[in-house]
Amino acid sequence: MMSHEFELIRNFFTRATPGAVLGVGDDAALLQVGGDVNLAVSTDMLVSGVHFFSDTDPFFIGHKAIAVNLSDMAAMGACPRWATLALSLPEADEVWLKKFSSGLFALADEHQVELVGGDTTRGPLNVCITIMGEVPRGTALRRTGAQVGDDVWVSGLLGDAALALAHVQGSLQLATQDLEGCMAALQQPVPRVALGLALRDLASSAIDVSDGLLADLGHILESSRVGASILFSALPCSRALKLHLGKPIGKRCLLAGGDDYELCFTVSEIHRTKIDKISSDLGLPLTRVGVITKGAQCVVLAADGGIIDTQDSGYDHFR
Repeated sequence: MMSHEFELIRNFFTRATPGAVLGVGDDAALLQVGGDVNLAVSTDMLVSGVHFFSDTDPFFIGHKAIAVNLSDMAAMGACPRWATLALSLPEADEVWLKKFSSGLFALADEHQVELVGGDTTRGPLNVCITIMGEVPRGTALRRTGAQVGDDVWVSGLLGDAALALAHVQGSLQLATQDLEGCMAALQQPVPRVALGLALRDLASSAIDVSDGLLADLGHILESSRVGASILFSALPCSRALKLHLGKPIGKRCLLAGGDDYELCFTVSEIHRTKIDKISSDLGLPLTRVGVITKGAQCVVLAADGGIIDTQDSGYDHFR
């Protein structure tokens, strides 16, 4: 039995792709289709009972379905352009479909993404979107370029989506004033497309945080063959999450909870002023949380210099 989903992908679905600029193993594939532009292509699936609760407002399902794909474009520094939708439905519920499509198109229109095709069928509720975007040849952000000494940055706040899920599952109790913001993080993530575009000529590597910071940073480290040192106290989180950081579940939400859809990226330390300017221009907090090191290990340090246990490194569908 496969130990995790990425081993499954490596063993059964990773092959040579001589016709592609970049194949399996990043946030999107890159295809050369003529001219000076690469086509970035990514597919994400949302499954009822796995990625969302069956009674979730369909508007939020539509929003999140396109948001997670837009986040992949952001992580590649690609400008999103087109999408296709494959939708499996238990029944043709027009009220549900109206809300779902409203949520999907509201965010798609915001980013000028056109829905150009797809498929519908009867079956368990599944939403699968393939998104395509454009990026000038040779400028795409990848996971392979992190260098020893680079700063590690993250956008926005981490852990609120996981905190909301923990509340819904009864693992902890959020105060009423905190619940709304955390539920928004879970149901309506904001894809950092503008940030991805701004990082094209600066970031040495990038990834979106979908499975948890440690898991996704780990993909950069593996692809770039480097390690990292992360300062726990530097990780950006909300007041609601700070109240729970003394508990194991709070630490897990911050380091490994997933569903953040923020960007984690590495940049040479000489560009810190430029990153600060991007943060100011976009009105988006960008936080330096660590440094790339030699070796292959990711170490999370406490304020006193001690090493924090990080055995639970992130979400895995098959674990």
